[in-house]
Amino acid sequence: MNISWSEIKPYENELPTNYADRIGRLYTDTVTAAFKKSNGQFFTPVSIAYFMGKQISVNKDSVSVLDPGCGTAILSCAMIENLVLQSKVKQIELVTYETDENLIPGLQKVLEYITIWGMRHNVRIDCRSYCEDFILSNYSVLYSDTIYGRAENLQKYDLIISNPPYFKLSKEDKRVKAAQCIIDGQPNIYSIFMAISALLLAEQGQMIYITPRSFTSGRYFRLFRNFLFKHIQIDFVHLFNTRKDTFSKDNVLQETIIMKCSPKKEADYNVVLSYSEGLSDLATPAIKEVQRKEIIDLTSKELILHLPVSLEDEKIIRLFKSWDGNLNKYHIQISTGPVVAFRSKEQLCETSGEGTAALYWLHNVVKMLADHPVVKEGKPQFIHINEMSVSTLLPNKNYVLLRRFSSKDDNSRLIAAPYFGNMTSCAHVGIENKLNYIYRPKGHLNRMEVMGIAALLNSDLFDNYFRTFNGNVNVSATELREMPMPPLEVIESIGKDLIAMNDYSMVNVNKIVNKYFM
Repeated sequence: MNISWSEIKPYENELPTNYADRIGRLYTDTVTAAFKKSNGQFFTPVSIAYFMGKQISVNKDSVSVLDPGCGTAILSCAMIENLVLQSKVKQIELVTYETDENLIPGLQKVLEYITIWGMRHNVRIDCRSYCEDFILSNYSVLYSDTIYGRAENLQKYDLIISNPPYFKLSKEDKRVKAAQCIIDGQPNIYSIFMAISALLLAEQGQMIYITPRSFTSGRYFRLFRNFLFKHIQIDFVHLFNTRKDTFSKDNVLQETIIMKCSPKKEADYNVVLSYSEGLSDLATPAIKEVQRKEIIDLTSKELILHLPVSLEDEKIIRLFKSWDGNLNKYHIQISTGPVVAFRSKEQLCETSGEGTAALYWLHNVVKMLADHPVVKEGKPQFIHINEMSVSTLLPNKNYVLLRRFSSKDDNSRLIAAPYFGNMTSCAHVGIENKLNYIYRPKGHLNRMEVMGIAALLNSDLFDNYFRTFNGNVNVSATELREMPMPPLEVIESIGKDLIAMNDYSMVNVNKIVNKYFM
């Protein structure tokens, strides 16, 4: 379907934001879901656009605005409406970037209308639109502190607002090579947008982004977090309780946050935390203020951002911070299962026999139970022990098995099971790559340690803590290595209590864990 853009005129007294939304909806009807996904193109709902726009306030009569990856500029429109109607601003310079050539005619219609609308309110709005890749056009700012990239006459902006594209980039992508200084592993494009924007802020500037929450923890975003928190301070964060609501028209099950930042000024400052169930209560969010040090430790190695949404979350974070133990300190390690199914295809088999070992997959692990065999199509439950496979097998001893991924709608992020070496007489056991396993490299975990660690990881207490910083379905070994743990003797006591009661239901697990900490 070809759109005749000249015929898509604004209604009488239509607000620019609504016009931008109407243009965007018309355009999305012309492209496939696959196109939107591959380009990370998810247009912002009107309610979110207005919510983000209202978080910005200025006290000057002339401002510059940047909207990278702008789509139909709905975010710019919402913010400009707010500035025009709520402040003394009289002149606005708006700069937009958009790479989708087919969308440019619709974007131009919106920019023409926002200019006319501004004139009606005695505000001059000058628009410059670039059909260019924002990253490739501005990445040199990442190196402005080095001899390689001193940016001459670099334009900085008072306000930056963005719903950037969300998708992973390959290592060979030009944008990855351009932003290598903030990348470790496979990056998501939105983090590069945020990093560049942070350096394009004027001294008193403000930037507000809606992005996935995945950057708040995990090894792949560590360099990015280090870079971001070196240059900005967080002023405001809004969290949504549901994954399904924010971009429901595009069927996006991404956990998103809205974050407003400004150039770093001080080490200690307060952050406003805002919270809604979804879009229906976005206009009346729950709001509280916390100290920066309560949600991020800037002296830590991981720089994990904790985002509590309730007093209970804050209490849990304080409890965990009071513990000074972790797996490493207890000489316990966590690793990823070494059996990669597609590489070991020839070695996998459906039935046990002499010269085979049990193979544990994701579906074999449920809370407090390593169940085997569990027949599932395409998931053979055994692996041959031979020269080809032995390097991927583990010695048969005590472990805690932990799923590396939770399903998007899973009630729990952490799903762990005790595994004991006496469950089989075989000298080896196979652990598939979608599982993590916890073990003591030099020696072994005793039965009480195994049960205690499994109970803690499965408990509501640990799950709630994990959710304060983990916004995706991945359970990172790096995060778990650094996760605070209670004293080892307490862990063993929890395991001992469970074994004595011989009741491994989650009701009993939570009852025992809560007895020690709540």
